[in-house]
Amino acid sequence: MTVDQNSSTPASRARGLLVAARTSARSLDFGYYIGLLIIVAWAVIATTAYLWVPFHPTEYQDVANRLAAPSATNIFGTDELGRDVFSRVMAGAQLSLPIALLTVAIAGVVGSVIGAISGFVGGMVDELIMRVCDVILSFPAIVLALAIVAALGPNWFNVVASISLVMWPEYCRLMRSQVLSIRTNLHVTAAISVGCSPTRVFSKHVLPYGLPAIMVKATVDLGMVILITAGLSFIGVGVTPPTPEWGAMVSAAQTRIDSWWLVVFPGLAILSTVLAFNFVGDGLRDKLDPQLRGGNAKGASAKSMLQRIFLGQRKTKETPA
Repeated sequence: MTVDQNSSTPASRARGLLVAARTSARSLDFGYYIGLLIIVAWAVIATTAYLWVPFHPTEYQDVANRLAAPSATNIFGTDELGRDVFSRVMAGAQLSLPIALLTVAIAGVVGSVIGAISGFVGGMVDELIMRVCDVILSFPAIVLALAIVAALGPNWFNVVASISLVMWPEYCRLMRSQVLSIRTNLHVTAAISVGCSPTRVFSKHVLPYGLPAIMVKATVDLGMVILITAGLSFIGVGVTPPTPEWGAMVSAAQTRIDSWWLVVFPGLAILSTVLAFNFVGDGLRDKLDPQLRGGNAKGASAKSMLQRIFLGQRKTKETPA
């Protein structure tokens, strides 16, 4: 009688958990739906916050009640000027989410169109566009965005412009790689052989097939833009006080270590939105990837999530029968 030496290893136990998780998650991709639920909740908060928050986020100040701990009246406490932290956190979504949506929309559209043209036309046009992308991508994103905002001035419009300028080359490269792969497919060759014009081939048979990858990246980048915006505001070059913005609220609380609620609740708002967009992006990848459609698609997002937790980014090898 032989004993399987691998049955008690951490990797084997983790794979067992993955199998169990995939079986239980076949009817519900919980990571995707939880993330979607959080995003919808924040979207509703962003559009209606000023209608139901108990205090005005900027005008209300109760100096006599400054730096008060969370209570029944101020459930998230108050800040150094006596403003209600709960009202400011809820109102902060009204700025952070639109900035993220506008930034990703600009970077995604501009980068995708330029990248598609680069991959489809090729030649010197492709070389020129790729060299411009190389120059921009050679700088760290946060450093380049910081330099642009510092030069233009701290406000939300300049934040959108700077992050869009930093991010569009990523979409350009991604779309270019998609186009280079798609243009060799049979349906593109057939369209060219029946006499379709290059413009029609590009717009009808190439560009739409590269959009799924762009959609996945855009969803994940929404969370990244919220994080970068908060980082710029934290160091004083993003959205300026007294405008309620999560990063600026965390920055104002860095000298108030004893008042933990000033940093915890805005930080949780940032954490929840970034995680939600990452979960939804992971779920969209599984739903839009042709290799994961069908029977293998169900529970794939849950499996990939647990793989990162238990096994890191390593790919598990299939053992021969």
